[in-house]
Amino acid sequence: MSVFLKAAGIGGSLLALIAVIIVFLKSVIGFIGFMTFAIKILIVLLFVVMFLAVAALVLRGIRDARRKKE
Repeated sequence: MSVFLKAAGIGGSLLALIAVIIVFLKSVIGFIGFMTFAIKILIVLLFVVMFLAVAALVLRGIRDARRKKE
């Protein structure tokens, strides 16, 4: 009986270790997914800011050109 409990203890600890590793890997994959999403949002926001900056420069150039004609 003692040998069975010892074997069950070793097997149980191995199963617990495997479960902890699986949970850790799932959390790492989730974190990588979150970081990827955050980077994508940041890239889109930077693109929008650059687009608005270029539009503002174009409109300022048009306004300055009209002022110089007058």
